[in-house]
Amino acid sequence: MDRRKLIISGLAVAGSTGLASCATAQQTPAPGGTPLGQDPNYPVEGQQAATYSPEEIVQDVSDFLGVTAEAAGGAVERIFAENGRPTGYIAGEEGSAAITIGARYGRGLLYMKNRQTQEVFWQGPSVGWDLGANASRVFTLCYNLHYPDAIYQRFPGVEGSAYLIGGLGVNYQKASDIILAPIRAGFGLRLGANVGYLAYSRQRNLFPF
Repeated sequence: MDRRKLIISGLAVAGSTGLASCATAQQTPAPGGTPLGQDPNYPVEGQQAATYSPEEIVQDVSDFLGVTAEAAGGAVERIFAENGRPTGYIAGEEGSAAITIGARYGRGLLYMKNRQTQEVFWQGPSVGWDLGANASRVFTLCYNLHYPDAIYQRFPGVEGSAYLIGGLGVNYQKASDIILAPIRAGFGLRLGANVGYLAYSRQRNLFPF
């Protein structure tokens, strides 16, 4: 009888230890220090990212691109009318050069409400009728982007989407349901070179294709 009680007691202790281990594993922090399932960069399935108002974006575009609020407001008003409120934006700089066939490289920071700011690089080929090189600041509105890592993919340009408002060039890029609307200051006719795609990545890539 004593031997039987000893075996039952041993099984009970083993079961309790296993349950404690499972509970500890469920609370193991993610690499960033947040418990798994609670990382702000990965919202619960179905959760929508917070959006930015027109007033917030106009002020940020004006400050970052160094243009008047009227110029920024004209571009932002049209983008909002066509797409609504963005879930994030990328503020950065880029350079491009072309002799019919060219390349574009950029770097910036991705901002989203209640998400960690992330560094983003982009590169891609361009085909058009322009010749030359230039550098510029770029403010890209992001739509249907609900967690930062979704930005790291290739975004083809939307044909016929380029236009100028108040000296600011705007065009659209789209991958799946995510839409990007880069606003560039002082690009003028270089919008004609933006036929192709941009690949967004975590690290700088020298090869644009």
